[in-house]
Order: sequence, then C-alpha cells, then structure tokens
Amino acid sequence: MQIVYHLGAHCTDEDRLVRALMKNRGTLAAAGISVPSPRRYRQLLPRIAKSLAGGPAAPDTQSVILDAVMEADEAERLIFSYDGLLCFPVNVVSERGFYATAPKRTAAYANLFPEARSEFFLALRNPATLIPDLIRRTKDGTYDALMSDTHPLSLRWSHVIRRMLAHVPEIDLTVWCNEDTPLIWPEVLRAVAGLGPEEALEGDFDLLAAIMTEDGLAKLKAYLDGHPPETVEERRRITTEFLAAHARPEELEVEIELPGWTIATVGDVTAAYEADCAEIAEMPGVTFIAP
Repeated sequence: MQIVYHLGAHCTDEDRLVRALMKNRGTLAAAGISVPSPRRYRQLLPRIAKSLAGGPAAPDTQSVILDAVMEADEAERLIFSYDGLLCFPVNVVSERGFYATAPKRTAAYANLFPEARSEFFLALRNPATLIPDLIRRTKDGTYDALMSDTHPLSLRWSHVIRRMLAHVPEIDLTVWCNEDTPLIWPEVLRAVAGLGPEEALEGDFDLLAAIMTEDGLAKLKAYLDGHPPETVEERRRITTEFLAAHARPEELEVEIELPGWTIATVGDVTAAYEADCAEIAEMPGVTFIAP
C-alpha cells in the first residue's frame, strides 16, 4: 500500500488540492486510489502520531485508522491532505526554529503504516508573504505573538528540509514553490494521485479560476482546445502568456506591512527564499517540481 501525506504548508493550498482530487473520486477509486474526506482524519492522525513516541504503529492501531477513513474495503494508494499535520499556524515559528516539529512529525507519519511506502508532498512559500497570512490565522493575530524575537532571515526552508531528510533518511519527498503552483498545478495533482501526465483529471483549471478573470480563463481553455500543447513546457508557456494578460491584480498583489520591515527587508527575505529553493532542488532525495 502507498500512503500519501500532503503536508501543506500553511497558507499555500486552502484544501484546493484535496477538493480537486475528490472531484475525481470515482476515476481514482477505479485505479485503487482512495481520497477520504479530511474531516475523517484531521484530528485522528496527529493524535495517533503523537502517541507513538517514536515507535511504529501496531497492527490494531493501523486498523483503527483504516476503519475511520476508508470507504472501500481496500486501496492501493491512500491520500491524506491537511496543513495541520505538521503543526498549528501559531507553532510554525517558535524558539526552536521554523517548522521545528516537521522532522519528528514526518517520522511519526511514516511510522503509522511502517510496512507501506509513505510519500510526502510539501509546497514552500516565501516567508515575506507567509508571515502576514499566518498572523491572520493565529489567535492573537499580532506580529510579536507569532515571531517573538525570531529574525525573519532565520526562516529558512532549506533548514527544514535538511532536518526532515536527516530524521527520515529514506523519505520520499516532493516539493514545489507555492508561487509556481498556477503553472504546475496539473503536475502537482497527478504527482499526489500517483498518475502519469497523460491521465485525464477534472480540476486542472481550479487554481487558475481563482486568479484569472472569467473571460481570460475561457479564452485560455478555448485556445488549448484549439491548439493542444504537445508538451508540458508548451502548456506552461501558453498559460504564462494568458495569465500575464488576464490575471486579477488583487489576487497576485500582496501588501506586506509588518513591524520593523522595510523594502530592503522584504528583498533580503525573498532573496534568501529563492536561494533556499535552488538549494533544495539540488538535495538528494528531494523531487522538486518546477516550471
């Protein structure tokens, strides 16, 4: 059995991926792929993972999970998607670091079904735009409550990924940049589902529908129907051109107003993020989906 964990990260997905996959439940079920509703496991998986204390789940514990989430009697691939699997938004930044819980939590999820092949998927996001959204999702809702004395340049995704790789050496980890998701969304969907690029799925335009005008999206679909791209690269190029012409500015522009931050701070954090992504893309054991 293959067990898939889409870990978020926070403020990158808002359940779009699992909703898109659930549109295809019939097609996926026929291929042995199960996509249970997140409400079945959002509290269950973190609770059981924490209870393992570093050890593997017993067969009866595995049965409890499967009984709670499975609708069919069996499946070859089981997909979980929830950005709270690693931690709550308030714990993303702590005195122990950025996503400090990620290594142990990832190891714990791999131990839920120790005999199965576990795959992990994670979208990264520029901390300069992530922090404002995290503030909006935390109870106190202030910069100081989230960041405390943490310097923004210390929020390094490369450190998070490196710790995950060290904690789970055999991890099967796929990563991409949230900023690239509109261009690589079909590939992300199929990677999580475990399907090839030729497989037809509903939901290929779900993300573009959120950031493009209705007229622009209709024109893009019509163009792709009349000029089917021969390669993934060609589809991305076409999408980029239509997105540039028909994007909703309010969906792409992000205002960053954080205490003590200047334009230079935003530039420094963004440059560090871009360097991190380039480093992560070269890490052994990481599959990096890039446009």
